[in-house]
Amino acid sequence: MSEKVAVLMSGGVDSGVAALLLKEQGYDVIGLTMLNWSAEVCQKAAEVARFLGISHHVVDLRAHFKRKVIDYFCRTYEEGLTPNPCVVCNEFIKFGLMLERAWDVGCRWVATGHYARVELDETTGRHLLKKGVDPKKDQSYFLYRLKQNQLCRLLFPLGNMTKRETKSIAAKYGLPVAKAEESQEVCFIEGDYRQFLAAKGVKGVPGPIRDQEGNVLGTHQGLISYTVGQRRGLGLRAGRPFYVIDLDTRNNTLVVGEEKELYRQELLATDNNFIPFESLTEPLMAEAKIRYTAPLAQARLTPVSGGIKVEFVHPQRAVTRGQSVVYYQGDVVVGGGIIA
Repeated sequence: MSEKVAVLMSGGVDSGVAALLLKEQGYDVIGLTMLNWSAEVCQKAAEVARFLGISHHVVDLRAHFKRKVIDYFCRTYEEGLTPNPCVVCNEFIKFGLMLERAWDVGCRWVATGHYARVELDETTGRHLLKKGVDPKKDQSYFLYRLKQNQLCRLLFPLGNMTKRETKSIAAKYGLPVAKAEESQEVCFIEGDYRQFLAAKGVKGVPGPIRDQEGNVLGTHQGLISYTVGQRRGLGLRAGRPFYVIDLDTRNNTLVVGEEKELYRQELLATDNNFIPFESLTEPLMAEAKIRYTAPLAQARLTPVSGGIKVEFVHPQRAVTRGQSVVYYQGDVVVGGGIIA
């Protein structure tokens, strides 16, 4: 009897090819799609499932998604931080509630179209999360919060493939989504995130723009409209460029400065999760990235009161509170935390 696997289908080419490959490998495949924001996603996923000849189920998670992801997104901006909703969704929704739903319908495995890999370390008995082999599509950064009880049930059929290979397979088999465009980064936002926040009742309060010496240079339109490292849209008439250095929520002040003032040698990461081991008890050399698009940088991780101190060999540009810093050793994801 073949093993049953639930493929979390988003209506895109990646999850469609993941389902196709697993079916070809002999798995008993069903499609699961979460209704979290747009019913259009469910319709596209159902179309792919019909094409593949597999059953498809929709799981209504709108209330949970609002509470765990959307409310977090709004609250984080209100606190003057920059959120990472995909990380939160993966931990609590996709590989939390959806994993439970897959178990309820008799599935041993859950698969997605993520470009990442899971391998069992025979020495320690722990499951490791590794980068996808396609450096342009590696999505391990967004998965660093996964625990052992989640990783042990996951399949990532695209982890050893490139995006080009995925598209080629979709075209070869004539998948309905073979020519679908890449999905946007934040699935529940169309257009400007500030309009989304305003519709949710999160509105910015104007305040002063100051330089690092405290001089008032202008007026901002609300801290929710800015992030560290931003240059455009500041509304400053000056003979030189200014960048957002900090969001001072206590004084509702936007702090700006020169680009050289954006660089930081260290940061404190809280709410850390580690994968190859339970916790970090002594200093560790690794590579770290301070956002998904940032390059990996050599760093020393040291456990301290309140979290992990991350000291970079070379200063990093625009370290942003609220974003995730993720630690790597080679292809292995060591873990990560929230930049505090």
